[in-house]
Amino acid sequence: MEQVDVVGVGNALVDVLATTTDEFVADQGLEKGSMSLVDAERAGQLYDLVGSAVEASGGSAANTMAGIASFGGSAAYIGKVGDDDLGKVFAEEMRSIGVGFDQPPASGTTGTGVSLILVTPDAQRTMNTYLGVSALLEPDDVVPARVEQSKVLFCEGYLWDVDSAKRAIRKAMDHAVQAGSRVALTLSDPFCIERHHAEFLELVDGPVDVLFANQAELTRLYETDLDGAATEVAKRVDLACITLGKEGSWLIDRGELIEIEAEEIAPVVDTTGAGDQYAAGVLYGLSQGLPLPEVGRLGSLASAEVISHFGPRPKRPLSELLEQ
Repeated sequence: MEQVDVVGVGNALVDVLATTTDEFVADQGLEKGSMSLVDAERAGQLYDLVGSAVEASGGSAANTMAGIASFGGSAAYIGKVGDDDLGKVFAEEMRSIGVGFDQPPASGTTGTGVSLILVTPDAQRTMNTYLGVSALLEPDDVVPARVEQSKVLFCEGYLWDVDSAKRAIRKAMDHAVQAGSRVALTLSDPFCIERHHAEFLELVDGPVDVLFANQAELTRLYETDLDGAATEVAKRVDLACITLGKEGSWLIDRGELIEIEAEEIAPVVDTTGAGDQYAAGVLYGLSQGLPLPEVGRLGSLASAEVISHFGPRPKRPLSELLEQ
């Protein structure tokens, strides 16, 4: 297989985005700004209640690979979809934007995963995810040559809820380490950390070279304040990328703190995909060997672009931002 800049491993989902109110989120007993796992029945109930919505291929790591391709980098994706219409839409969209996706659809009755994303007037998103077949990733789905021919392997924490998927990620990480590729992980969500706290600590202490987290996730991981958590993570990974919302982000390079300012491209419309596209900018920059301040700024620019419109993926080529 040809070498690519980044290979992503994650839940292959179709996003269903709908605008709603704070009252609706509260009435449904949802934790605003978080991701909750739901079954097919509950996903259907919420879908019926929200009315009109926009469907688009999604999933955290898949969105990041889309961002890397939009920068002009090369990316491939490992994820599982069903042999259904949504699965075909996902595969065709990934390939159309230049992301390598050669995973055959899974046979059986379990369909492609769906994430119903409720966007409130303050642009916060509350995700309700039916994983479907995406959670059934198996070690055999990971082709060693695909991982070994990448500069960076990027894995999402959302995938850590099923034992077979855990084994698949560990296999991918093992092959990346053996090939001398960087291993990157995003913690994804504080609830993911609560469910898998000890295992995430072990991953960060072990094969992970580059860690992505927001402030809530990092402080939850180390159960301390931001400064204390930053001190802890600096001992364990080569590079920690910490997003701080309007305050920008921190890159912690082997203990050295690099502060990155937040960028503003347009007013905030929808924060869905902000962390995914920040990771895209950073990973693209790292794969191209750019200096870390430039790497961080690419992350901020990509994040600013995606929150300026509805949806988790860029609407303008991120390569245009390279001139800035």
